[in-house]
Amino acid sequence: MAPQIRRIVFWCILCAVLAGGLIYAFMPQPVAVDLDQASRGTLQITVDDEGKTRVRDIYVVSAPLPGRAMRITKKAGDPVIASQTVLATIEPSDPTPLDIRSRTQAEALANGAEAALSLARADQERARAELDFALEELDRARQLVKRQTISKTALDRAVMDARVRQAALTTAEAAVRVREFELKNARASLIEAGAGTTGNTDRETCCVTVRAPVDGQVLRVLHESAGVVAAGEPLLEVGNARELEIVVELLSTDAVQVHEGDPVIIEEWGGAGFLNGLVRRIEPTGFTKVSALGIEEQRVVVVIDIADPPEIWRRLGHGFRVEVRIVIWRSDDVLRVPVGALFREGQDWAVFTVTDGLAQKRIVRIGHSNAIMAEVLDGLAEDEYVLLHPSDRIAEGTAVVTRDGAE
Repeated sequence: MAPQIRRIVFWCILCAVLAGGLIYAFMPQPVAVDLDQASRGTLQITVDDEGKTRVRDIYVVSAPLPGRAMRITKKAGDPVIASQTVLATIEPSDPTPLDIRSRTQAEALANGAEAALSLARADQERARAELDFALEELDRARQLVKRQTISKTALDRAVMDARVRQAALTTAEAAVRVREFELKNARASLIEAGAGTTGNTDRETCCVTVRAPVDGQVLRVLHESAGVVAAGEPLLEVGNARELEIVVELLSTDAVQVHEGDPVIIEEWGGAGFLNGLVRRIEPTGFTKVSALGIEEQRVVVVIDIADPPEIWRRLGHGFRVEVRIVIWRSDDVLRVPVGALFREGQDWAVFTVTDGLAQKRIVRIGHSNAIMAEVLDGLAEDEYVLLHPSDRIAEGTAVVTRDGAE
């Protein structure tokens, strides 16, 4: 009997171990979770976007007249002084080459002007001869009057005739000068390219110098090489790089939340820490911009002033990229919970708290929130623990344990 009893005992023990294992396997196990406390502190809401620096007042220096601009030796970053620094020099350009028709017409005009000048000179000689004759007649009339051979009226007629002849000579001389100028103008249209004043070193008489309009630096050279320029063609951009502002193109839905004077946190500008700024202007007109994904967006330009002294951000320049966070709301004493603890319960927000190792669902009322923290207005007390990122394994009364083993 002893071996049979031992066999029965063995099988009983084995069945008990298996049953215990099955019971343990199917018993609910506490779910490992991450916890965080609701705490009081600072909460701020920001509108974030990329921005670009620019000089507040950019002066585009243009050519004041058409001509041939000499090579610009100034480089971007060179300092300039208002009304002193010469930025560009423009000299007269070569005349336009003539085709066969234009040359023939110009030669005909020149020949016509020469003939008109010869005719005017002939009229001048005739007027001079008539004046000489009139003066001689006037002398004879004066002698005859003294002898009382002719009347005083005849002398007056001789004086008047001399004056008329003098005026005619003056008119003829003026006509000669007019014809000389016309001939000079007609011959000027025959000047060939390369025969002008290009290359003349007399800068004071042949060239126009363009000087800096303000104190600052050269921002960009738009026309560096020598060449022909038209009137009004941009040559350089000049401005004071110490007077920077930041331009941000916000979505219109974000821009309506921003107000002038809102504080700004400027990050990723290339230096240590962050810079402080203030919103100076929100432009009243939006524009359409296509995003990198091909989506049309309505954008609004917001201009930001840098509040920190230039010595801190002196390495920033025109057109540099920065990231800005415009603070549209801030409070230093609010009850906060991580947004990862929140989930929807119908139309309400809810969290899971922990009481005696069990998850308890709690409906809460949320105020302001950002990407990290949310303001709790009601439903939660300070220092209460909440579950972070609750999974579908968590329900009312679920046993939980922190990942470090504490219940």
